[in-house]
Amino acid sequence: MLQKFDQRNKDLVINVNGALVHRDQAGVSPFDSVVQGGDAVWEGLRLYDGRIFKLDEHLDRLRHSALALAFKEIPSHAEIIEQIKRTLAANDMHDGVHIRLTLTRGVKITSGMDPRLNQSGPTLIVLAEFKPPVYDQSGLTLITSSVRRFPPDCLDPKIHHNNLIQSILAKIEANAAGADDAVMLDQRGFIAETNATHLFIVENGRVSTSRLLACPEGITRQTVLDLCRVNGIESAERDISLAELYRADEAFCTGTMGELAAVTQVDGRTIGNGEPGSTTGRLSQEFRALTEEQGVRVVDS
Repeated sequence: MLQKFDQRNKDLVINVNGALVHRDQAGVSPFDSVVQGGDAVWEGLRLYDGRIFKLDEHLDRLRHSALALAFKEIPSHAEIIEQIKRTLAANDMHDGVHIRLTLTRGVKITSGMDPRLNQSGPTLIVLAEFKPPVYDQSGLTLITSSVRRFPPDCLDPKIHHNNLIQSILAKIEANAAGADDAVMLDQRGFIAETNATHLFIVENGRVSTSRLLACPEGITRQTVLDLCRVNGIESAERDISLAELYRADEAFCTGTMGELAAVTQVDGRTIGNGEPGSTTGRLSQEFRALTEEQGVRVVDS
């Protein structure tokens, strides 16, 4: 799965700390914390017909991550939403848009990792692109990565930070194997997530996903669990082994950038009958219905 360049994004306007700049001129200082050490937090948002789905939940997670990293200044939800609106208006965007929010600790007075060197406030970057869900809906192929996810005593996954080297290393392995993405295990050998998404399995109509031990608090993940509850689909958050994934009736991934996407092969094993399953299809339809009805309006009709 390789994303392709969308010509509609050729002349994007990027928002860096309130300044709206053409993508070819946009940038951050080499003294910014995100450059110096990946010292930043981020969120992915999706725009549906002028509304951002689960916007408050995403901004809450951004704030919680920044608090955990002891950011001295964090923009309010209202301030961030205003910059999102300005960015979407500048690009004449209404639908089919993915927004990457990045909040860094800001620019340092001199190179170094000490947060006390950050004395000018945070940097907020709003990058909005025309981008439909990125995964092939006919089914994904995964391999298991040799790279393990950190447990909370090493690096708490509840901090949605910009240091994505673990994920990149796992993605390199997936690319080398000709797979779409990679399954990542925790230190005990149970499934954590993939390099980019949360992972669910379906057995006898029961939906299961990993506990929040070595994977982040997913907005789409939680939405799927809520949909299961509302629609009478049995679900659980528990430890899941690779063997359980291999023998599952269905499997699917969740995330803002790709929504819900079926997994049909893992480590050479065919999942179920090798096609997207009925439970995956039902939850995908329910999710799509939610995105058509809910969300915070940020673009005028």
